[in-house]
Order: sequence, then C-alpha cells, then structure tokens
Amino acid sequence: MQTLTRTTVFPCYSPEDRATAAALAEFLERGADVEVLLGEGEIRPGEDLVSKARDARTADAVLVLFSRNSIPPRWPRAQWEGALVNEPREEGVRIAFVRCDDCNPPAVLKERFELAGLRRSGLREVKRWLRARGASWAPPEEPRDLDHAGYLEDLGISLADRAGVSTAAGAGLAYEFARAYCEDFDEIFRLECGGRSVAALAGDLAAQLGLRLEGEVAATLKRLADFCTPRRFLFLLEEGGGDFVFGGRCSTLLVEEPGPPVQDEIRTAQYALAHADATSDWDEICHRARTGRRLMHESGRLAECYELMQQWNDLARECEDPGAMDESAREMVWILEGWGRSDEARKLEIHRAAEFDEQLPLQFF
Repeated sequence: MQTLTRTTVFPCYSPEDRATAAALAEFLERGADVEVLLGEGEIRPGEDLVSKARDARTADAVLVLFSRNSIPPRWPRAQWEGALVNEPREEGVRIAFVRCDDCNPPAVLKERFELAGLRRSGLREVKRWLRARGASWAPPEEPRDLDHAGYLEDLGISLADRAGVSTAAGAGLAYEFARAYCEDFDEIFRLECGGRSVAALAGDLAAQLGLRLEGEVAATLKRLADFCTPRRFLFLLEEGGGDFVFGGRCSTLLVEEPGPPVQDEIRTAQYALAHADATSDWDEICHRARTGRRLMHESGRLAECYELMQQWNDLARECEDPGAMDESAREMVWILEGWGRSDEARKLEIHRAAEFDEQLPLQFF
C-alpha cells in the first residue's frame, strides 16, 4: 500500500500569471498529495525564469509556466538549457513545462502540458504527471456500457478532481468511471453491501487493504477510517454501505444497482449460515461454519468470526446438536477473552460448561 508522502511542487511563473498559477495550485492540492510552494515560485524583480528554475530544484517537482509574460521573444538555447534540462537531469529533479497561452516555448522541452484557458484536461494531465501512479484494481468486465460519456465527466469533476461523494445508477457506469479515472486515485475498492453485515463489510475491506484487524466492529471501523481518510482512495459502495463513507481525501461512489457478485469461501460461509433454515443440509452448514472459522482466524477477521459463531450456535440449538453448540460457544468464549470482555466470556463459559461438560467438578474458593 502506498505510504503517506506529500510531494513539494515549485511553480515558476511571472507575476502577471499569478491567477493561473494559483488556480493550478488549488486544483493540484485538491486532487493530489502535493504541497504547492506558490508564493516562492513567483518571479521577483531581478529574477527571471532561469534563475527561478534553479531555486526550484529544492522541491520534489518543478513546474515551469511559459507565457508571453515569462519568456522573452528571443531566448537562445545556451541561456536556458542548463537550468531547464541538464541540471535537473543530473540532480534527478522532476521538471515539466506548462504553456499558459499562445507563446512559443522551445519545442525540445518535455514533459509539456497545455493549460491555455485553464483547460480541465490540461489540469488533469499535470496532476497525473505529478502523481505518477494510479489504482491497480481492475473492474469486472460485465456489466459494461460505453454510453456514459457525459456522466463520466460529471463524476470526474465531483470525485476525481477533488474528494467527494456521488451516486451512480448502475455498476456499468461505476466501472467505466474507475477505468477512465484510475490514475487519479491511489487505489479503488469495491464493496458489495447488499444484505451483508457491517462486520462482514469491515472484514472484506480490511482484507482488500491488506490490514489485519482483529478487534470488535467499532474498533475495526475506527482503524479503517484512520487509515483511509488521509489517502486518495475511491470506494465503490454497491447497494448501501453508509458506514464506509470515510470523507477526508477519499471519494465515494454509491452504486444503486450492483455488478456481478464476488465468490469466496468466507462469503459463501456467511451466506449459508445467514440463510439457513429447517430444510438446509445440516452437515453442509456445519462444514461451512468450520471453514469460515478457519479462514477468518487465518486472516484475523475475528468480528466476523464471532458473528458467524453466534449464528452457528443459534442454529445448532434449533437443530438440537449439542456438539455444534459446544464448539461454537467455546470459540465465542475465546474471542471475547481476546477482546478483554472477561466478564462476558466467564458467563458464557459457565453457561456452556453447565450444558455440555458432564459431571464438571465445581471448585469453590
């Protein structure tokens, strides 16, 4: 997972281009992990674009703003090549060039971006160059609907250009947005929320994030929020998921119609126990419960495991299976003890022992 770092960006610009530089800085700071040194970048009396570009190399990245105000009509290569090409290359400083009007900067200078009129496409290109990374998540191929051009731009403005929350009618639009704007996010996460508990969703998201969160639901939600809020994540929440709108630098797309379901053994176990009834195959239910317990232990998803064991215990009581009742109760006791809920664990253990431990010797102190 991408570590939290903030890139310093030094824009070099003429005083006459201050409004353009300020708009660029605002856009970049809204949508990328950058700090723009706006005040330091303005060319002062006695300075020029070359001297300012040399000052800028103390930053992580340099943006040279070309305009009729900042470059002279005649600008021999010998005057700018050292500051704009050779020295940044030798020092490993990232430098790019932004054309703000119809001026004619040297054609050999790359990377170059077009920003005349503060074109949104140009702003995004600069931001993506600075970010130099993007989400790796690949959306499902179905549903896929390419008739979304106008909606995609609206979502780009509300979610990719800044942190925000928006809504999509269906998964097709959500996935097309993820494909089109993946470079604007550190990562993208999909949560299928319909009919699933908060514990299940928290465990699912923690697994996607590569986090091992063994606490109760409330603690897990707090740790997820603390981890996600400062990062530039996009969450696709299908059919609900209000507990997972974290705010901060994250963007969230609420998807009303879900896409194709993801199948895994944990989810299969949760579904089997949540939808079991008197007609269910009891041996299969017990198998699913044990499989889910093992996998949840291995991945540290204890809140989900406790929920699963509660369901299994209730079903075992209805089916009059003392072995399954005992097995699930023992697991619940162990989890409660790990969470520091000793009184609840002790009460549950006394109840379990009274029911299932034949001729249990009682000791009084």
